Amino acid sequence: MGQIGIWQIVIIGVVVVLLFGRGKISGVMGDVAKGINAFKKGIKEEATETAQTIEQSAEETVSKVKKKTKS
Repeated sequence: MGQIGIWQIVIIGVVVVLLFGRGKISGVMGDVAKGINAFKKGIKEEATETAQTIEQSAEETVSKVKKKTKS
């Protein structure tokens, strides 16, 4: 009684297609894909910005150390 079988899933799928139509479902899935791609792009940009910040901090630290050792 508590388990969902393959036939119940098929019936649910058919009802969803009948209610919304293939075009509407394709549009929603396209929007979901765009959202996922935007999320991945944001994560990648954040990682790049973080790496650049770390690199700049390291360069500043090295230059400070060089100035102190010259003095």
